[in-house]
Amino acid sequence: MREAIIDTGAITANVRRLKTVAGVPEFIAVVKADGYGHGALRSARAAIDGGATRVATADLEEAMALVRQGIREVPVLAWSHRPGPTLSVAAAHGIEIGVGSNEQLEAAAAAAGAGRPTRIHIQLETGPGRGGASLEDWPTLFTRARRLHESGRIDVVGLFSHLSGASRQDDLGQVRAFDQGVDIANLARLDPPLLHLAATSAAIWLPEARFNAVRVGLGIYGLSPTRDESSAPIGLRPAMTLRAPVVAVRRVGAHHGVSYDHTYRTSRSTTLALVPLGYADGIPRSASYEGAVTLHGRRYPLAGRIAMDQLVIDVGDDAVRVGDVVTVFGDPARGAVSADEWARAAGTINYEIVTRIGARVTRRSIGALQDPARGRNRVTRPLAPSGTRRRGGPAVISAFPARPPGWS
Repeated sequence: MREAIIDTGAITANVRRLKTVAGVPEFIAVVKADGYGHGALRSARAAIDGGATRVATADLEEAMALVRQGIREVPVLAWSHRPGPTLSVAAAHGIEIGVGSNEQLEAAAAAAGAGRPTRIHIQLETGPGRGGASLEDWPTLFTRARRLHESGRIDVVGLFSHLSGASRQDDLGQVRAFDQGVDIANLARLDPPLLHLAATSAAIWLPEARFNAVRVGLGIYGLSPTRDESSAPIGLRPAMTLRAPVVAVRRVGAHHGVSYDHTYRTSRSTTLALVPLGYADGIPRSASYEGAVTLHGRRYPLAGRIAMDQLVIDVGDDAVRVGDVVTVFGDPARGAVSADEWARAAGTINYEIVTRIGARVTRRSIGALQDPARGRNRVTRPLAPSGTRRRGGPAVISAFPARPPGWS
């Protein structure tokens, strides 16, 4: 009844597009939070089809689920974890571990097996004030990492950080800080083959941040990371379409109250259509008075407050029947309301609109990859050559804005 249609072909095409833009050897596709609500396994498979050389999650449990479901042709990275038995299990599965402190470094080394070093990416704190090792800890962390690397207990695969996106000036400051971290690592005789700082926005608009790898999440699902720029000018296609059938139709007179508290009253005789999607399914209640949907190719406003399990639309005098399919959001190039528009209506961001879609909504794949569980037999792609550290990527493609609007 409620379904999110996931166009895996769109994910594949978006990865190809973004990989061309970035122009770097390594493209890390981020499939955390169940693939931003699209399904982690199908998103990983589609991204690999598009040329992703790694996939990444936040949690170790997410990463292990991918490996257990057959993602073995490219490495899997997870950067959020706590010490404990899960770390050893993940390392035994070959999962690459994010390390942002001396304590995490020692835990990763302890998780190594006989003849099997734990593969790590060292996270540096360069500005956002979240995870990662602080500047004052870098020399001792890198020195200890080199010794553990030489002893065979860890394999230092990469260095990484995350941009705040506050402004171009702030992000370039973080690029300089990351450069400093790379220099200090080299002084400690660490030369990690991967350097990744850029997420979607920087992969598109900030060539200085690309180094030799990018780590892209939102963009592979066809959404723009800026509120002022849609995905279409960037050449990306939204992958998720959320829809449900009309389950009841009611003709009412003027001044008829609709939904809780009667915050909406009809202005004339009209037809109301009931749609079985509500805030329990991830439809933001805060969009009750600004949201819109499409039906038979026409836009209709929401009528009254979004409830836990349902919403109501006012279709006027148009002919609507039970079973007619309502599209809540999807690809605006195909006439749908966009996730960006829903985000504006709810006072939030498009990331939240797609990731909050609930478990009651069935995900169904269309496109080239309709069976994400089927295995692949690809050869694991090699790492970028050691020492390839200063930036890859062509100039910003001319069809793009020079920078995100409002990005000073």
